[in-house]
Amino acid sequence: MPASLPHLGTSVSEATTTLGLVALAELGDKSQLMCVLLAARHGPSATVAGAVLAFAILNAVAVLVGGGLGHLIPAGWAQGAAAVAFLAFGVQGWRTADETEDPAAAPLPTRWGPMLTTATLIGAAELGDKTQLAVAALSTVQSPVATWVGATVALTLTSASAAVLGDQLLRRVSPARVRRVAAVLFIGFGVWMLTTL
Repeated sequence: MPASLPHLGTSVSEATTTLGLVALAELGDKSQLMCVLLAARHGPSATVAGAVLAFAILNAVAVLVGGGLGHLIPAGWAQGAAAVAFLAFGVQGWRTADETEDPAAAPLPTRWGPMLTTATLIGAAELGDKTQLAVAALSTVQSPVATWVGATVALTLTSASAAVLGDQLLRRVSPARVRRVAAVLFIGFGVWMLTTL
């Protein structure tokens, strides 16, 4: 058996873990609501393309920062810090699950094309958001490439579902309930990371 196969299995597992956590955390979030509004105005194709561009860049920044920190500090400290970050995200997510966000309040630049408009709005809205910070935290203890792939695929799927299915999807799924489930998963993941130190 080639030596690279166990490493590939770990990378797939890390990407899958990231995909699940990030996708659930992002359901009903402001970026999905922005995709609904922008798709109604500009069409799903340009909206999804802009969202993918924004998230690919945001996730690259997150894994560069997280991966860099992961190499600078001892592994146990990095995992401890990531665990505390997930616990904090989970608690904050639970406390704010019922809050509503109004992406319609964001001004829309009109002189750019639909793709760049979407990328700019989502990039500005998600910069420093819990999802980007979670991606940075994961990349301190996982492969940055696997983390980037998992997060980018997750955010592509959530953005595409919002742009294509729009209001129908968000009417059937209670954003507050999804945020609470995501909060519990974040807390559980943080506790698991602490117990495996």
